[in-house]
Amino acid sequence: MFPVFEERLRALCPQPEPHQVGFLLKLATAFTSCLFIRDGLTIRGGGEIQENTFRPMLRVLQRASREVQSLGSGSDELESWFQLAAECFRCLRNACVRCARNQSLIRWDFSLKLLNFLFFSFLSPPPPALRCGLQFLGNAAAGNPDSQNSIWTRAFPELFLNCLKSRDDKVSAYGAMVFFTCLSEDKMPDLQDELDVALSVITGYQNDPEAEWLHLIVTGHLLKCPQLVKAMYLKQTHQERITMLEIISARFNEQDPVSSEESSSLRQIGEFISECFQSQCRAVLKLAAPGEGDDDTEALVVVRLLDVLCEMTSNNDYLSCLQSQSSLLEGLIDILRLTHLAGKQAKNIFTSVHTATLGSELTHAVVGFKAQLIRMIGNLCYKHKDNQEKVGEQNLDGIPLILDNCSIDDNNPFLNQWTVYAIRNLTENNERNQELIASMERQGLADTSVLKSMGYDVEERDGKLVLKSTRKS
Repeated sequence: MFPVFEERLRALCPQPEPHQVGFLLKLATAFTSCLFIRDGLTIRGGGEIQENTFRPMLRVLQRASREVQSLGSGSDELESWFQLAAECFRCLRNACVRCARNQSLIRWDFSLKLLNFLFFSFLSPPPPALRCGLQFLGNAAAGNPDSQNSIWTRAFPELFLNCLKSRDDKVSAYGAMVFFTCLSEDKMPDLQDELDVALSVITGYQNDPEAEWLHLIVTGHLLKCPQLVKAMYLKQTHQERITMLEIISARFNEQDPVSSEESSSLRQIGEFISECFQSQCRAVLKLAAPGEGDDDTEALVVVRLLDVLCEMTSNNDYLSCLQSQSSLLEGLIDILRLTHLAGKQAKNIFTSVHTATLGSELTHAVVGFKAQLIRMIGNLCYKHKDNQEKVGEQNLDGIPLILDNCSIDDNNPFLNQWTVYAIRNLTENNERNQELIASMERQGLADTSVLKSMGYDVEERDGKLVLKSTRKS
């Protein structure tokens, strides 16, 4: 068959007739069907793949690339060339499955002209040749670092950008597969130089949260490069930031063990998110008196920043790096005070509400925001004497503020529970804070019923007021 195929290929004159292309398509289909996989590709009926076996296919693809570009979109012959290219790609795709030898044989004949054909074929709708070509690239790269580097050199950034921005689900998925397969630690500087590619990954995931390859790109590579994450965040829209922060939050929530290198990267990302929260947190106050047509996505970014910090500080591996940031603790108490005051001054989104629905029907951007603030304060004070003392200082006055938020609030599910948690962490092995709360109760500044509902009581011992737990150990 191979001599026949090559003979017909040579017969393709500068102006090929449509019937010649159709005949080659039949030959290519038969060629593909005579191959099968068994510990590498062989010819059905016996025989090994030879070094020159795939040359006809590659020559046809190069010729198809030239013809498609010269014919233009209105030509009747265009579809025939697309079909022929698709069949050649199917053959090459199948040949590369779990076969390093074939990957190597095809790779060295792999040319920029072939990739140019893929670029050109971004029509609407995309022809099957494009999808088959991307599948071929994925199979050629799988498990073969040399192929991965060769493809990356020729495909980055244009081909990957076109794939990631494609509205065709399969083109986007196959392109992301190739991108993930070729991506490695040494290629991260390329992404920092061509930031649009990394940004397009997040945009693609925003449009399709079920896109597995895009998720793997983010969690398996992008989050291991803190400098890239920082650069991306500064360039993103509010909605894109929300998408990336949700992925980061989920990553911190995972229980799977991580390497020391990845753990260090996540700490750096967490520290950056802390800085972002401190600089942006007052954006939520706009929701206290929203104007007509105001966009609440900036406030939702702040909420997601806080969600990430809460997940991060719920893990002992990352807690300490944020406990040392005194400015973060001060910022949390400051925004808690401002939102609490805003809710008291006028009826708005921060006002405590108690209805029969228990908040189940609420969908606004800052549902649970104050509860998360108090949770975060409690996390930072967990077995940390300096932070316990800071919250109890008179200039911050954080303990009375936290106690004043101990109420049922539909806008903040589990607010009571997080307040109890924070008070426990503030008073654990800390007599000063215990005495502060006890003295507040004596002066009428702390509601006795609130303290009892939290599981605490005040009693006098040796002339001192002592806060004690009423919960059975």
